[in-house]
Amino acid sequence: MQFSHTICYVENVRETLMFYCSAFGFEQKFLHESGEYGELDTGSTALAFSSLRLMRQIGKNASSPDSAKPTFEIAFTVENVQKAMQTANEAGARIIQEAQEMPWGQTIGYVLDNNGFMIEICTPVGA
Repeated sequence: MQFSHTICYVENVRETLMFYCSAFGFEQKFLHESGEYGELDTGSTALAFSSLRLMRQIGKNASSPDSAKPTFEIAFTVENVQKAMQTANEAGARIIQEAQEMPWGQTIGYVLDNNGFMIEICTPVGA
């Protein structure tokens, strides 16, 4: 078995893809002509987005994220956390925790994306 992809449910797939390309430097891999589903080129495991509207149409009771009560986070590893957080912030991400060095040596910071999903920007574990 191999982990294939994660899908986040969002109001506007096209805007979300554009945000992730601008804020985190990813490239758009796919956007369905309907605009209801799209993927980023993130390596071997895809980060995908589906519209809340489509999820409701197919009977899923999906909801928007609650940034005050996150239930998961998306993590991106980088060499320079501060620089990546600044780029994300300039693209519209909201910084919720400045970069800090953890006791185990990893540097970690957090932002919220344009939908309210929590994004961890960090150095690789053990770096």
